[in-house]
Parts: sequence; C-alpha cells; structure tokens
Amino acid sequence: MINIRFGHSPDPDDAFMFYAIAKNKIDTKEFKIVHVVEDIESLNQRALKAELEVTAVSVHAYAYIHDHYAIMRSGASMGDQYGPIVVAAKPFQASDLKGKKIAIPGTLTTAFLALQLFEKNFSYEIVPFDQILDYVKAGKADCGLIIHEGQLTYQENGLHKILDLGEWWWHQTKLPLPLGVDVIRKNLGPEKMKSFSGVFKESIVYSLEHRKEALHYALPYGRGISEERGDQFVGMYVNDYTVDLGKDGESSIVELLRRGYDQKILKGKIIPEFV
Repeated sequence: MINIRFGHSPDPDDAFMFYAIAKNKIDTKEFKIVHVVEDIESLNQRALKAELEVTAVSVHAYAYIHDHYAIMRSGASMGDQYGPIVVAAKPFQASDLKGKKIAIPGTLTTAFLALQLFEKNFSYEIVPFDQILDYVKAGKADCGLIIHEGQLTYQENGLHKILDLGEWWWHQTKLPLPLGVDVIRKNLGPEKMKSFSGVFKESIVYSLEHRKEALHYALPYGRGISEERGDQFVGMYVNDYTVDLGKDGESSIVELLRRGYDQKILKGKIIPEFV
C-alpha cells in the first residue's frame, strides 16, 4: 500500500468531495489515504515545504510550489461569475478601496492575489478566515476579504458587499476565477500521479451522483450554517470544473498566474503542469 497524506480544508465543499473516500464507497486501489484537515492558509504553508503527498492549495500558492507539485485536473474550486467578496460595515464604491485597511485570510490565498490585481494600494492584516466578519463588524478594519461560507452569511452580520472578485474577473476575462486546486507531489512518478488522480475524480463523481448522502456527511463542516445554505455553498464550488478543469478551467489558471506575473505580484513566469 502507498500512504497518501491528503490535506484538505474543513469546509463542506471539500468534505463533499471526500465522502466516497472517507466512507469507503469506492476502490482506492493501492492507496491508503490519510486525511489531514487544516485551513487553506496552513495547507499553503505546508505545501511550500512539500510536506504532504497530495493537498488542496490556493492557485496563488501554486506559483511557489510548482517545482514539487502538479495540479490534478479534478478537485478544483472555481467561481463561475462569483467568488471571494470584499465587505464593509458601510457601503461605498469598489473604486474607493484604495488606501483602506483590509482584513485578509492569508497572503497566499487566491482571494488576496485577485484583490491585488484589482487594487494594489491598501494595507492589510491577516485574520483567520472565520473571524473576519466579526473583525470588520467590530470596526478593527475598514473591510474584510471573505472566503468560504461567509460569502453567503455576511448580510446576517449587517455588512455590505463592496466587490465580488469572481464577477470582476469574469468581466475581465470571460473565464471562471480559479480559487483552489488539489496538487500532487511529482516525486510519486507519472503512473501513481495519474492513478491517484483517477481515484479522486471517482470520489467527486460518486458524491455528485449520491448528493443527498454526501451532503449529510459534509454539512457538519459548515460551522453552523443551515442545510439549505450548505447545499447552496457546495453547489457553488463543486461543479463541472471540479470533476474536470476542461479547457476554460486550465485557461483560467494560466491567465491568473500570467496576470500576477505581468503586474509584478508574482516573481516568475509559471507554466502550470496538469495531471
């Protein structure tokens, strides 16, 4: 058996994808899969050290780990005309974000890269993603950069949407905004990389075909959101692109990394490798 430590975040969409593996619903071939559940910024940091064989990472982080990892074609989180949002206690125009203090969930998140592509001039403070809404509400920052289910619950906190980065990206590129991908360590070799990618794809397809039971498994990861909200959130980020990136999915990753380099946010030109 080949031990695969698979890092993923404690969110309903990730849990939904893993249902078939976690509950032994599919044949995992020669792989023994060990779950490592941590928030995305922690996984990004671990990927910088190539610690885990397979892990979820932000597309932004891939720019710094591409020597060691390739992107699996299955498992991506793509925002199709929606994505991370910037919220504030009082409404104002997105063009006025310049100079604001923004609470962000981490410097390697794709949300942070996309925000920098929109506006470079702002100060930021790193705040755990699930505390950002309260942080903004308490007046500790002008705005918050919101990922995960906060995208659906910010209004309940009395906050206002200033900018939807996925919507902005769509108007710029006519492509989905690539937020997270699952990467696999290249030293496993081409055959094992391909074989494991196939197992993971099968798990995602199984969950989509057995949606109700997979949702029942995934919803406890939603930090108290309702079943309806959990279903909505999973629907946003487990879609056709998650099963297979396809041409648009691949193009969106290439384009995001290219723009990051062109605008001098990323240091090198990155040609992504896909499995």
